[in-house]
Amino acid sequence: MPDHGHDLRFGAFLTPTAEGHGEVVRLARLADDIGLDLIGVQDHPYQPTFLDTWTLLTHLAARTERVTLFPHVANLPLRPPAVLARSAATLDILSGGRAELGIGAGAFQDAIASLGGPRRTPADAVDALEEAVAVIRALWAPGPAVHVPGRHYRLDGARPGPFPVHPLGIWIGAYKRRMLELTGRLGDGWLPSAAYAPPGDLAEMSRTLDDAARAAGRSPDRIRRIYTVSGRFSRLASDRFLDGPPEQWARELTELALTHGISGFVLAPGADAERELRIFTEEVAPRVREATAAARDARRPTTETPPAAAASGAPTRAPEDVDLWSSDPLDEATRPRAPKHQPGPALGNTGARLTLIHDNLRAEMRQIADAVSQVAAGQRDAAAARSMINSLTLRQNYWTLGSFCTAYSRTLTTHHTIEDQYMFPELREKQASLTPVVERLEHEHEIIAETLARLDAALVTLVQDESHISEVQDLTDVLGRILLSHLGYEEEELVEPLDRLGINV
Repeated sequence: MPDHGHDLRFGAFLTPTAEGHGEVVRLARLADDIGLDLIGVQDHPYQPTFLDTWTLLTHLAARTERVTLFPHVANLPLRPPAVLARSAATLDILSGGRAELGIGAGAFQDAIASLGGPRRTPADAVDALEEAVAVIRALWAPGPAVHVPGRHYRLDGARPGPFPVHPLGIWIGAYKRRMLELTGRLGDGWLPSAAYAPPGDLAEMSRTLDDAARAAGRSPDRIRRIYTVSGRFSRLASDRFLDGPPEQWARELTELALTHGISGFVLAPGADAERELRIFTEEVAPRVREATAAARDARRPTTETPPAAAASGAPTRAPEDVDLWSSDPLDEATRPRAPKHQPGPALGNTGARLTLIHDNLRAEMRQIADAVSQVAAGQRDAAAARSMINSLTLRQNYWTLGSFCTAYSRTLTTHHTIEDQYMFPELREKQASLTPVVERLEHEHEIIAETLARLDAALVTLVQDESHISEVQDLTDVLGRILLSHLGYEEEELVEPLDRLGINV
């Protein structure tokens, strides 16, 4: 199975024991201090010796500064998805964008039933989880009141919100075929554990997940894979998985990253938890990162511009590699132009409608600039400005195409999702000479999405440290320049053919 090229993350898997709550908090702070990226906390509400996971996560968010926190995994039968959506969004807001949502169908039916939860068959449990994902995503998407039908969970005119402050993912704990297929269709992440998915089983599980993603029209690269592991650090190497010196651990984890696409490793420490977490962070993680980076560099093509891309005029830089601080981030001089036609009878008025929609986006860009100016002048706080930007169609439109694509794929009425999924394919079909223009516009959508993501991250940082206002102002200026340039280019190239070809979206 392939390496999906994700950045590697390392973390700790903590047990929320009530009696040892002080140690749980100490280990979480240690993980944050020594540079781990993730903290996952078990969620077993029926376990009387455990702390409540959501209360604990909120407490840990207040006691840490940089680590990402998530339930590993939230017990769906005992946590209604509408409430879970708002709990996760709240944690994300309060932590400054440091939350993810791990979720599972619920495995211990007797224990769940003992607390009054539903006793479901395996098939019903999978169906319920699929409905729950729809409910959660609906409440995270800005827009009007929503209706989501379902046999287990539904929404009847619920108003969305509050909204996460970063692209909050849904990471699913899955092992059986139907759950893996659901994860491939709908999940942002997969949370297997070596205890239930040993390394020898990962290839078949990953294949099932990837095949389901492709069948749903998704790239398997969109699914982050976080593997929970445990083992023993010793001086002598062995033939047992993760039983030996740090060099052996690093070699075995690197192989999983490169052959199965695992992009995160979460350690469940044993009795000597602090020692194990330190070795994992300071000796294992750097070796895995270095070896994985070296292997990726060795496989990377040496040519900078693939022939096919050069022939079509398609951009070769990924959105995150674009220099937003240059005088021309969109490299406007390289934009392809389609042949122009003499004016003739119009078969539609989509071009005029496109311009009207763009005018609305231009107005919203002015709202963003005004809000940032008010923050700089001390007339509005950063949290309020971020909340306002969350509600704009501009943010929803472009994040739907960028890092929020999976989370908001249901929102097909938003402007640029319509363009990418409906209008652009029809333009290609009816006038082939527009293909380079359409490809360039799609790429610019991704750059705008990346810029919005950076602006949102800067606003999150500003909540914690007011000295970052200049970065927010600079990113707002950049966003305004590239958005206005992009909208103008799109109108110049598409208004006439949209009307002439009678494309009606």
